[in-house]
Amino acid sequence: MNQESRVCQNCKQNFRIELEDFVFYEKIHVPPPTWCPECRMVRRMMFRNERKLFRIKSAKSGKEILSLYPSEAGVTVYDEKEWWSDDWDAREYGREYDFSRSFFEQFLELSKVVPRYSRDVLGMVNSDYSANASYVKNCYLLFNSNYSEDSAYGNAVDKSFFCFDNSHIAKCERCYENLRNKQYHIFNVPYAQEEYAKKIKSFRLDSRIELEKIRNQAKSLWHKFPNKYIEGIKNLNSSGEYVTHSKNVYHGYLVREGEDLKYVQYIQLPPSKDLMDITVGGNGMELSYEDATSGWGKVYNLKFCAECWPDVRDMEYSMFCTSSSNLFGCVGLRKKEFCILNKQYTKEEFNNLREKIIKHMDEMPYTSEIRNSKHEIRKIIYKYGEFFPPEFSPFAYNQTIAIEHFPLTKEEVEKAGFRWQEPTRREYEITMTADKIPDSIYDIGDDILKEVIQCASCRRAYRLIHSELEFLKKEGIPAPRTCIDCRHEARISQRNKAIFYSRRCVCGGQTSENEMYKNTAAHFHGSSSCPNEFETSYAPKTAR
Repeated sequence: MNQESRVCQNCKQNFRIELEDFVFYEKIHVPPPTWCPECRMVRRMMFRNERKLFRIKSAKSGKEILSLYPSEAGVTVYDEKEWWSDDWDAREYGREYDFSRSFFEQFLELSKVVPRYSRDVLGMVNSDYSANASYVKNCYLLFNSNYSEDSAYGNAVDKSFFCFDNSHIAKCERCYENLRNKQYHIFNVPYAQEEYAKKIKSFRLDSRIELEKIRNQAKSLWHKFPNKYIEGIKNLNSSGEYVTHSKNVYHGYLVREGEDLKYVQYIQLPPSKDLMDITVGGNGMELSYEDATSGWGKVYNLKFCAECWPDVRDMEYSMFCTSSSNLFGCVGLRKKEFCILNKQYTKEEFNNLREKIIKHMDEMPYTSEIRNSKHEIRKIIYKYGEFFPPEFSPFAYNQTIAIEHFPLTKEEVEKAGFRWQEPTRREYEITMTADKIPDSIYDIGDDILKEVIQCASCRRAYRLIHSELEFLKKEGIPAPRTCIDCRHEARISQRNKAIFYSRRCVCGGQTSENEMYKNTAAHFHGSSSCPNEFETSYAPKTAR
C-alpha cells in the first residue's frame, strides 16, 4: 500500500499516512486513523492532568484526600492505599456486553463507577503532596517525576536531588548558551578562574533586582545567536524536540533512549521501542499504539489505553489496570486476565467475544455529538481503532497538559466543544504581599515561613517551606514573588511546544539572513543561502 492523503474527521484538514504507517497498523491489527496526528495528540493530552490537585472525600473511607480528580468529574476515587488494598475486587463491577448499545457508551458507564486511585503514585516516601510520580522521597508539590529526593515545585524531575522550581531535568549539570567545551565564561567572555568568581559575586545574584538585570542581559545575548533546529543529543535519523540518545524517532517530544517511535510525547524514562501515538509512557514499553499515561515495566501490545501500568500486555480500551494481560474494555483490574467489561471469561470465551465486539464496534459505532458555544453540533464517528472521545475525560481542557501546547482561551475552548472549568479559589488570610519580601535572600529570616504571601501575578496565596528557604540561602537565590502555578507557567512559556513546522535553514552564507549573526567558519554552501530543509518546533514567526 502506498502513501495516502486523508481528511481528518475532527479538524477537516488533510494529513498523510505513510507506507511505514500502514505496515505498523497491519502489524498490530488496527485500522488506519481517521484523525490527523495533531488532533490525536490533543485528544490523548486531554486525559492527562499533570499537576493540579483537589481536595475531595474518598469514596471508600469518606476521609478528605488530595486527588487529581475534582469532585465535579463524576468519577469514583479511592485514596492510593485504599485502592491498592486487597479488600476489594474490581470484577465486582463486571457486566455482560450489551449488543444493543455501542461499546463506548457501555465503557463510559463502567469507567465512572469503578474506583480509580487518587494521585497516580508508586513507592512514595514522605511526599503526600506530589502526584503522577514514582519512588520520590521528601518531595513537595513535585509532579511527573521519578526517583528524586528532597525536591519541590517541579515537574518531570527525574533522578535528581535538592531541586526547586525545575521542569524536565534529569541528572542535570550547569550549562551555558552557545559555548562548547568551555569553562569560566560569562556572556561568552573568557575569565581566569579567580576573576570569574569575583565577577559572579559582583553581580549580586542574591538580589531580585540585580538578578532581573542579569536575566534581561542574558536574553539579549541569546537573541544574537541562531537556534539549532532540534534540541537533541546523540540521535540517529530522528526528528522532533528534546530528543536524546534515540534512533528512528519521528516527531518525538521529550524522548530519551527511544527506537522506532512516531508521534510520541513525554517518553522520558527509557527504554521504549516500536511505539506510535503515545502520550506519557516509556520505561520498558514496546509495540503499543494510541495510549495515554501508560507503560512502566514490562509493557507490550497496549492499544487505546489510559493509566495502565506497570507490567501490562495485550490490552485494549482499558483504564487503571495493573499487572494484567488480555483485557478489553476494563477498568481498575489488578493481576487479572481474560476479562471484558470487568467480567471474567475463559481464554476461549474471551477471544471469541472480543472478535464479536470489534465487529459490533464497526457495525454500531458511537457517535459523539460535540456542541460548541454557538450550540452548533459536530458529529464524530467512533469505531474500533479510535482512542476514547475527549468528552470521556474527567478533566476540563484547562486542567490538562493540552493547554500547555495549545493555549486556548475559555471562549476558544468552548467554541471547539470542549469543557472549561474555572478554578476554585480557596480563601486564605493574606499576611504579606510579594512586594514586602526583602530584595536579598540574605535579609530574609525564618519568620517568613509563617507568612501567607499574595502572588504578585495572580494574587493567590502561597507559602515558602523550610527546605526551600534553606536551599535559596545556600545557593544565593532571591525568594520567589509568585506562586507555584505562575512560576510553572513562566518556565513552560520558554519551552518549545510539541508542534512542528517545515522550515529552511536561515544561514545566508557568511551571516544569518537577518544579519544578526556572523559565521565563524566557512559552510559547504559558500556565500549562498543554505538549501537544507527540516522540521522544527520553532514557528517561522518566532525562530531566529
